[in-house]
Amino acid sequence: MAPRDYITRAGWQKLADELDHLWRDKRPFVVRKLADAAAEGDRSENAEYIYRKKELREIDRRVRYLGRRIDELSVVDPAPDDSERVFFGAWVTLVDEHDTTHRYRIVGSDETDAASGAISLHSPVARALLGRRVADAVTVNLPGGAREFEIMEIDYEPADH
Repeated sequence: MAPRDYITRAGWQKLADELDHLWRDKRPFVVRKLADAAAEGDRSENAEYIYRKKELREIDRRVRYLGRRIDELSVVDPAPDDSERVFFGAWVTLVDEHDTTHRYRIVGSDETDAASGAISLHSPVARALLGRRVADAVTVNLPGGAREFEIMEIDYEPADH
């Protein structure tokens, strides 16, 4: 049996909400528009019909994927017993050798988002940080070369604080 992938409660909820929206809202809307377009006659030259068929296929593909994926994920809920160390779900503030501050959250691969600082548990930065404490120095091997960081803060609060 393959190891399960991890996800935060918020990440799992986002996927579940997307699935619900696609199934309850978007798919019925597209089906209605497809039926309306089909009723207009010649389907071979009907751009609306062709577009809606393609859109419905994409929705159905995403619904199937999300349905399977949600079942495969293991939700990691609570903060760990030792909140002074970096574990899955932690927000970690780092400073690099140029005194530039970086803030990352260690999450599952399904919820990575570079813009918000959500990095995969399997990324080089996350792997270097796991188990470390505030004031620890870490070296991360990146494609551009090794970089040094110092851990300034670790917390497990939601991102909106």
